[in-house]
Order: sequence, then C-alpha cells, then structure tokens
Amino acid sequence: MPDGFLQSLSGFVSECSATLKSSVKLLLASRRATIGRSAEYRRPLIVLGNGPSLKENLLNDMDTLREHPALAVNFFANSPEFSIVRPRYYVLADPHFFTGGDSDENVSRLAANIRSASWTMILFIPASFRRHAAAFNGSKIEIRFFNAVAMEGFRWFEHLAWSRNLGMPRPRNVLIPSLMIGLSLGFKTIYLLGADHSWTRTLSVTDDNTVVSVQPHFYADSADEKERVSSVYAGVRLHQVMESMVIAFRSYHDIRRYAAHIGAQIFNATPGSMIDAFPRQQLPPAQS
Repeated sequence: MPDGFLQSLSGFVSECSATLKSSVKLLLASRRATIGRSAEYRRPLIVLGNGPSLKENLLNDMDTLREHPALAVNFFANSPEFSIVRPRYYVLADPHFFTGGDSDENVSRLAANIRSASWTMILFIPASFRRHAAAFNGSKIEIRFFNAVAMEGFRWFEHLAWSRNLGMPRPRNVLIPSLMIGLSLGFKTIYLLGADHSWTRTLSVTDDNTVVSVQPHFYADSADEKERVSSVYAGVRLHQVMESMVIAFRSYHDIRRYAAHIGAQIFNATPGSMIDAFPRQQLPPAQS
C-alpha cells in the first residue's frame, strides 16, 4: 500500500479513537456550563497572563487596561494592581485553588481579595468544583462555570463540543480556558498579555537528576508558593515536563483555528512570547 494511504488510515483511526474517548468524557465529566454572552463583546478583550512582561504593561499601558474589558487569572488578585485594573472577568482553573484553601495562605488571601472586589466581576471556575464556589462569592461577584474537559477528535466534533461549552482544547494552563471563555463570551478581538511562556529558558536538571522548572511572574512569589511549586515538580521527569509544554503550545494552535472558524481574532501582544500560534500586534492605544 502507498505510504500516503497508510498515513491517512492511521490518522483516521487516531481521530476515531480520540472522538470516542472524548464522547465518553463528555458523558461522564462535562457539566452544565453557564458562560453566557458579554454585553461588551463588540469591544476588544484583554487577557492578562501573569508572566514577567506584564509588569511593563502595568506600568505603561494602564489607561488601555482600564478602558477595555480585562480578564485576569490565578493570583493576580493578590497584587496591588487588581484594584487598579478592576478586571471584568476572572478565571481560576487549577484544582489547588479549590482544594488548598485551608492549608495555603496565598489561596486564602486570593479568595478574600476576590470576595472583597468593589466592582462587578464575573468569576469563572470549573464546573467540577461548583461546590467550592461559595469560598469566592462576594457581593459584587457573579460566579459562572465552564468545563475544563479536553475534547479532541474529528474537527467537526471538536468545534461542536467547544461551541456548546462542553469542553475545550486540552487545558494545560489557565490561559487556554481563558481564551476559550473569551471566545464563548462573544468577543471577536482578543489581546493576550503576560504570556511569556519562556519555560525552556528556565528549565534545568540538577546533578541529582532533579528537574527544575522556574515559571516567573510579574509579581514576586512568596517562599511558601515557591516551596509548593517545587513539591509539585518533585519526581517529575524531564520528558514529562516537555510533553506538557508540547500540549500547551499545540492547544494554542487549536484555539487559533477555532477562532478563525467563528470569525474571531486573537493577537499576542506579549513581547518576546514563545507562543507561535497567534499573530503579533500591540495593544490599541487608549482613546481617552
């Protein structure tokens, strides 16, 4: 048989298998999502990753950040800039935020800061952690739910599942659900900041074969957070770390393809970002 035919057959079988597995996950793991549509969908959305480059944006682009709807993630609420930017949307995806609150002071402080927000903000958390929502619920907070469930397979199946918020490309990090939520909210233009993803520059292996993966943020991580991250990576092998990176970068290409399918554009405005999926474009200047 010609090699091309065998490759096509192999691809078809692989997509069949992925679609079947995702269908099972859809039945067992997907829950009712409540993302909805934003009233501001005609405006650009700015998604704020917490990479080190965001520090420059917070210094130089605050007028733009305050003028447009912004989406923040993870520990951004523990920074002084949280009450200045006043993000419209917030996404938490890591299970640690919902299972580590009793033992992690940073998570407890995060929940308290989100609860005390003095402006209307929509907080998105995985539907699988619905029972933990009360810890983040303040008088100005509206909590909505998304499915952090990987849906893969035939392209038509992926687009159908993603458009109905039953799942998404493999959610390796919080920016993947954040971008998908932005698209589900109806935004047609999204700018991505603080997405340095320069992990390969900080990846190393010690003489005792311990993998060290430093993931710096625009804020200084506390000693407790550094210790927690080190414990997460304890026993993780180098090939596992790099496989995880591959998943993340591949998911961005899946998101770019899906955005084009629904007539949306995502621009990477992060200087020096390692993400190669989205076209580069600077933030729009503030109008006022």
